[in-house]
Amino acid sequence: MPIDPREPYDDTNIFAKIIRGELPCDKVYEDDVALAFNDIRPQAPVHVLVIPKGAYVSWDDFTEKADDGEIAAFMRSVGNVTRQLELDGPGYRLMVNMGGHGHQEVPHLHVHIFGGRPFFQMIPD
Repeated sequence: MPIDPREPYDDTNIFAKIIRGELPCDKVYEDDVALAFNDIRPQAPVHVLVIPKGAYVSWDDFTEKADDGEIAAFMRSVGNVTRQLELDGPGYRLMVNMGGHGHQEVPHLHVHIFGGRPFFQMIPD
């Protein structure tokens, strides 16, 4: 079912449960504002999700409602993860899916970090 990012935040989504410790994850990084863990269906040799700990449905929801400090801290967290994974040298791809057309599957903002191989096409065929 496509995600409508304009809907209110649903605190029963899988990422909210992971943040609360109700479901396990293969954690790679955590700080005050973000949690990063390996994707359960990796699409690359390195495929990590970084989620804010705040209740944000989507990128638009986050950039509209979070204060500047939280936005900056979350962006810094994403950078911390890429450096921790040593992707800053060879490079990596960041992706945020937004709503139904963007194929967002979970109604909680999440940034995908892909690495470990070259990525040539912007959008695969």
